[in-house]
Order: sequence, then C-alpha cells, then structure tokens
Amino acid sequence: MPSAAVLHLPYLSGYPPELLAQVRQLIDAGRLAETVAKRHGEAHDVRTERALYDYVSEIKSAHMRSAPPLAKVAYDPRLHVVRNALGTHSQVSRVQGNKLKAKREIRIAALFKEAPADFLRMIVVHELAHLKEREHDKAFYALCVYMEPSYHQLEFDLRLWLTAQELPASGTVQTG
Repeated sequence: MPSAAVLHLPYLSGYPPELLAQVRQLIDAGRLAETVAKRHGEAHDVRTERALYDYVSEIKSAHMRSAPPLAKVAYDPRLHVVRNALGTHSQVSRVQGNKLKAKREIRIAALFKEAPADFLRMIVVHELAHLKEREHDKAFYALCVYMEPSYHQLEFDLRLWLTAQELPASGTVQTG
C-alpha cells in the first residue's frame, strides 16, 4: 500500500505543502481520525428533517433576520456522491397567478447526520451565507465568520474529518 507521502488528498488541495506534510504524518501514524475526534468529538441530535429545519432556522434568526425565509431544509443522501458537494442552496421559482414566487431551499449532505456538531454548524452557516452572497468571495467568508467566528478552522478540520472517513482501517488513503 502506498505511504501517505505519495497520496493525493482531494479535500485538502490548495493548502500549503507544510500543512499537507503534517497531515500526511498523522495519516502515516494512523492518528488523523483520533486527532480530529479530540477536537470535535461532540455529537449532535439533529437527526430528522424537522430538527434540521429548526436548527437552521435558529441560526438564521440569530444572525440573518432580514434574509428571505426558507421553504425547505433537508438532509440529502445523494449530495456528497452525485454533486461532489456537502450542501446546496437553491431558489425554486413557481408561478402563482400572475406573479413569480421564489422559494429558497437548503440541502445538507446526509453524512452530517453522523458528523460532529461543530461540522454540522459549519455547513449550515456556509449554506445560510449563500442566502445573502452567491459567490465564495471576501464578503461571503466575512459573513460566515460573523455567524461562526471559528469558521475557517472548522472548515479545515471538516476537510481533515472527511479525509479520515475515507481512510481504510489500515490508516492510509486508497489511490486510484
């Protein structure tokens, strides 16, 4: 099996080589999952779509009172695999009489049912920020940090967690 030094780490592309070297050391030592679990081991009880809707609404009302209402919030089991995304936001337009009504929806990858609570909050904050800012630009990330001050650290740790989830029991990422 190849060592972590030659592995492609898809969730961590774009990070500095020094940081990737530290991640590879954790993978080689078989300690990546343990390290992430120490920081973010707390589970959540947001398992149903109703609970998810309430959770998202609570964060939205605390930080984004003037944002348009959400028509639907759901866990989507197809997201991670099909769209290569962990969450989506969409605006569905429907004709009602002579008016066009837009309803906003947020879908969260079903893998977040089992993810640590911090990571669910991070992805919810990310998708809520898209209600105001469509592009991943400076204003978007400023809004994310406003809603969750440790947003950037949580995003990186989520990437580590996703990498650890794909490690086989031996502790190395499979290539190919």
